[in-house]
Amino acid sequence: MNSFNWQITKHSSTSRARTGILTTPHGQINTPAFIFCGTKAALKSCSVTQAKENNAQIILSNTYHLMLQPGSKIIAEHGGLHKFMNWDGPMLTDSGGFQIFSLGHGSVADEIKGSKTPKPKSKLLIKVTEEGALFKSYIDGVTHLLTPEKSIKIQRNIGADLILVFDECTPFHVDKKYTADSMYRSHRWSKRSANRFEINKDFNKCEGSAGPQSLYGIIQGGIYEDLRDESIEFNINSGNFFGLAIGGSLGSSKAQMYQIVEYIASKLNNKHPVHLLGIGEPLDIWSLVKWGIDTFDCVSPTRLARHGSALIKTKFGKINIKNSIYKENLNPIDINCNCSTCSNYSLSYLHHLFKSEELLGLQLITSHNIFFMNALMSYIRKAINEDNLLKAEKIWYES
Repeated sequence: MNSFNWQITKHSSTSRARTGILTTPHGQINTPAFIFCGTKAALKSCSVTQAKENNAQIILSNTYHLMLQPGSKIIAEHGGLHKFMNWDGPMLTDSGGFQIFSLGHGSVADEIKGSKTPKPKSKLLIKVTEEGALFKSYIDGVTHLLTPEKSIKIQRNIGADLILVFDECTPFHVDKKYTADSMYRSHRWSKRSANRFEINKDFNKCEGSAGPQSLYGIIQGGIYEDLRDESIEFNINSGNFFGLAIGGSLGSSKAQMYQIVEYIASKLNNKHPVHLLGIGEPLDIWSLVKWGIDTFDCVSPTRLARHGSALIKTKFGKINIKNSIYKENLNPIDINCNCSTCSNYSLSYLHHLFKSEELLGLQLITSHNIFFMNALMSYIRKAINEDNLLKAEKIWYES
């Protein structure tokens, strides 16, 4: 039996939105779905048991961080990342390419906030060449060369179900020539990644430490439609990829990001599940599922929780538990939420935990935010299946 399968179950009649089932050796993912970031083989302030109780379907971990600590061989000796962190569901790893971008240029968040001024390059990134990325470890300063072949080897050891080709994520402020040169290099890296991956010439028989794996290609090209067209053609025609991911710069504003994602998604067929790298705030998800995005990943739900912000059903999207207005509020975060935090604790108590710097506060808000994101995705899937996505979005924000 094929270990991997992608099946679209329903198309919206008013948009490109769709529901589907993404089958992996460690279980099925009902899409659209949110992938929670366990960057260093751990979800921040939350165990995998709690994540499962809050209906999480899939977790992402990071190749770059895990290669440095604890090292991918140790993970392989455990039988893969699933056993290492005691998660028996589907997993995805990125290739480490994003860290080339973040070490050299900053974060995606900086771009979407509209900053067009390049940050000084980190001293950790030495150079990007045809061979790969040469950088110093942030842990001990040791120099490493991360190549497409090494990225795939590390991801084999980590053992996630879904893995990505090695690429460079270009920032917004570079010119078109740099973006094009980077894209063509990423395409060459992609071929090298696929060659290293397809030792057995059958992506369903490529074994990692935890069993079969499948490979995603990454669509690059920055904000330039003609470059995106070339990258789409390259990825679709290569024949190597189970899924496709949208990467690279998505512009310097939300509006530009939406425009670029809509353009790319409109050019894709139904053969591949489509993942959007690094984007996943609730307001974004409502827009982006309408263009056919199947999976999202973002650190936002757990990062917000660590700063005392709880997700809610408003256009603003969150409240800050640390604000004094919640000091005497006996209501839960959301009276209609069925998560364990809202079922058992008041805003007043949560406010107290953060003011007292009690770690339990981080855990309780994280639990709520994970539950919230999964409830949102379930609600969106139901709306698509019932073909009333536009109406459902309006009701979501009114309820």
